[in-house]
Amino acid sequence: MTARPQGPSMTRLRNAIVSAIGALPFAAVVIVATTGQQPSPAPAPATGPPTAPSTPNAPRGPAPSLARPASPTKASDRAGFLQRWLILEPLKVPGQLTEGAVQALVKKEHIPESLTAVPKDGDVVHAGDETLTWHAVDTTAYNVNLFHFAYALSKPTSNVLFWAVTVVDAPREMPGVRLAIGSNAASVWWLNGQEVIGLYNDRQAVIDDGVSPRLTLRKGPNVIRAAIVNAGGATDFCARFLDGHDAPIVGLIVRLDAGASATPRP
Repeated sequence: MTARPQGPSMTRLRNAIVSAIGALPFAAVVIVATTGQQPSPAPAPATGPPTAPSTPNAPRGPAPSLARPASPTKASDRAGFLQRWLILEPLKVPGQLTEGAVQALVKKEHIPESLTAVPKDGDVVHAGDETLTWHAVDTTAYNVNLFHFAYALSKPTSNVLFWAVTVVDAPREMPGVRLAIGSNAASVWWLNGQEVIGLYNDRQAVIDDGVSPRLTLRKGPNVIRAAIVNAGGATDFCARFLDGHDAPIVGLIVRLDAGASATPRP
């Protein structure tokens, strides 16, 4: 079939259609650029440990499982665990966990009166070129998480020695009890200045992992002292007293002042 020649009006119509079609992509781009921008995605939620502070050695705080005591005394929990302690910021030591190495370490006087003094919250001591502070803490769990404690203060958590002290106020003389402890890693424990139990080598903190011989809690304040040595990774401890039938002693009053007593005197 022979094509018919197009008139001027048809030619103008065809040119207008072609021009309109050619302009569509440009129009779409302009519309998106001015009115159809996609919103920026929301930031992903933070995960992992808190970001380290920009200032070296500045506290990160707060420790998620620890809090400052809000009352003068605190009873042991329903399972008998002692949840209030004074803890000294960690000392840097060789991370050796054998019995011989730990015993030699804790018998060396890194700080003044390390085996006799009952410190107060905020007391400062000097160990070589280190200046360390005692902190009063309550734990929200059965155990005291020393990794949380040190990390919140921007202190080292590996190859360290922690000292911990608390005071149990017995309502009467309590013979035949035993101190039951667990620690990660090695630890040595004293009651009223007498060494009563130790755990050695790399280990997890297991409830009642170590149990002392039979002891006597004196009426009134009794000082419990512990030295915990950690080579690396997580570190924590737990402690409670067991009665003559090896059942947990519940409701013992814990305080941090050995010079006072919550137990009425006759």
